[in-house]
Amino acid sequence: MRRIVLVSGTSNKALSNQISDFLDVPLVDPQIRRFANGEIFCEIEKNVRGADVFIVQTTSSPVNDNLMELLIMIDALKRASAASITAVAPHYGYSRQDRKASPRTPISAKLVADLLTVAGANRVITMDLHAGQIQGFFDIPFDNIYASPVFLDYIKSNISLENLTLVSPDAGGVERVRWYAKRLEKDIAMIDKRRTGPNVAQAMNIVGDVKDKDVIIVDDMIDTAGTLIEAARTLKVHGAKKIYSFATHGIFSSPAAERIDNCDDLEAVVVTDTIPLTPELKKVDKIKVLTTAEILSKAIHRTFNHDSVSSLFN
Repeated sequence: MRRIVLVSGTSNKALSNQISDFLDVPLVDPQIRRFANGEIFCEIEKNVRGADVFIVQTTSSPVNDNLMELLIMIDALKRASAASITAVAPHYGYSRQDRKASPRTPISAKLVADLLTVAGANRVITMDLHAGQIQGFFDIPFDNIYASPVFLDYIKSNISLENLTLVSPDAGGVERVRWYAKRLEKDIAMIDKRRTGPNVAQAMNIVGDVKDKDVIIVDDMIDTAGTLIEAARTLKVHGAKKIYSFATHGIFSSPAAERIDNCDDLEAVVVTDTIPLTPELKKVDKIKVLTTAEILSKAIHRTFNHDSVSSLFN
């Protein structure tokens, strides 16, 4: 008889516990220890022989530690004779390095894919990939699920849809914004963004009409919030009224908390719990966190039962 085992890494215990509650499956906490030199040790204290195991571990900061922890847990489970191992990584680290942007640079997203596969993962589930083509880096089944239903419910319940426009912060996010606009029956606009260096962007112009409109900026992640603050400033200059930001992954590297807290142009910054907030970020009133536990639980349950995952988003 098939059985499901849910294993939690250390990177996002709160989300793991919520998923466990939704699935009504006990959560296995492996013994994770570090030697004096920083090496990671893992011991699975539950019998997983013949089980279908799902490991919840988001590869957020510290990215390298959390990624290595995930790889070691996969290896431990493989050697413990698990029937299948699914890595549930709500945030896929290194996803921004998906191509050679300049000569002699790595494609680190592909390297991470190879590491997960060689470690012994049979499937990967993640949420809102930075670049959809990363799925092609894997030779094992890969499910990229979306936070859009969670955001859509929040928008309909908390934001006036009258006089609303959806905004993409760059050309690459237009397809994502169009999905929301179609379901909300609203117009879209785009920010013509010029990037002058890593984590440095200068918004130059607005393509579309935002004058006297309430706007929602939709993105997949917020890192230092430099792009977001510049986008909000540009939208205000072009006549936008209330400005909201929605992004799946709140990376919030320094000085994001300070920038968001001091930005008078933003009404709210709404993110999900794919990456846990630091105590400093929890003090920023403008940051609102929505849970993805239910939709991740449904994806895990459907994967276990060999049902369609894509039908969650039709």
